[in-house]
Amino acid sequence: MSQGARRLRKVALSALHYSGADSVIAPFTRGVGAILTLHHVFPGKPGAFEPNRDLKVTPEFIVQVIQQVRAAGFEIVSLDEAHFRLVEGEYGRPFVCFAFDDGYRDLIEHAYPVFGRYDLPFAVYVATDYPSGHGELWWLGLERVIIKVGALDVKIDGTQRRLRCGSAAEKDTSYRKLYGWLRSIDENDARGFVRELCASVDVDLAGLGPELMLSWKQIRELGADARVTIGSHTRRHYALAKLTLAEARAEIEEGVRRLERETGLSCRHFAYPYGDQASAGPREFDLARELGLKTAVTMRSGLIHAQHRCALTALPSISLSGEYQHPRYVKVALSGAPFAFSGLTHKGTSQTSAAP
Repeated sequence: MSQGARRLRKVALSALHYSGADSVIAPFTRGVGAILTLHHVFPGKPGAFEPNRDLKVTPEFIVQVIQQVRAAGFEIVSLDEAHFRLVEGEYGRPFVCFAFDDGYRDLIEHAYPVFGRYDLPFAVYVATDYPSGHGELWWLGLERVIIKVGALDVKIDGTQRRLRCGSAAEKDTSYRKLYGWLRSIDENDARGFVRELCASVDVDLAGLGPELMLSWKQIRELGADARVTIGSHTRRHYALAKLTLAEARAEIEEGVRRLERETGLSCRHFAYPYGDQASAGPREFDLARELGLKTAVTMRSGLIHAQHRCALTALPSISLSGEYQHPRYVKVALSGAPFAFSGLTHKGTSQTSAAP
């Protein structure tokens, strides 16, 4: 998404806040709860070229979100408690669940202490190839390639292209172009393309996982804390809708079983990689239900309503984005107001994330 589009979205969200319209319609749109998703937690400001900045929030922002959630009258609960309330129809005080996708190691250093200080629960969705040392963080590998080069000569859909990567703006444009194309093609082809790119400019793609992701030891330590839910995020972090039925089933099932073997804990909560409509749909929702998962979370924008008790494996969420690190955006999202106006915002406070 362009900077111009981001600015327009921020203006629209701010207008809801400053006009008070979000508070006026909140009683009709707030629903019974929300799942707030995060990825990286890291202090400091992003660099001039950092296309995955949407995935990064600061520890200070998490504190602000916790305070905003409480001020809005929400109770922060575990996924098990949210599931219970939905199944039993206990719709008193609205709830919020915090969940971290992918399992980045920085949550241990920068997020875990915050939740410990407030004695609050949260969830971590783990793609099991990452702690096993086999996963490829291809979107970050692509970023590191573009950082290193002044231009890229690539073949996209059979056509040879030269992409400028001189300035930060050119790098960002080229990254967005390549990322969008890679998300549209076969998963194995996309990863093979990035693997070759990384090798051509000496970027250690295989080393990104061990560098940035939680280890099995750290996951077990988190799982030993009763406040932490370890959920599954498949095995390889593939877009399930692109796979055959058997492959998609195996991705979910093998991820769940590996987590259970490694941690000794029951795994009953799941998040779809990418989570948009092109990555997970009714077939995947049915698979998650058939495999006995209590909840499965998409990246479709929205709050949870009473009717979601009949769609527990297709739950919406709100992505907490590094581009929207201000309490007013969280306040507006929790009101449900943005989701009442089609097209105003498409992913809670963020449809800008370049990566999962």
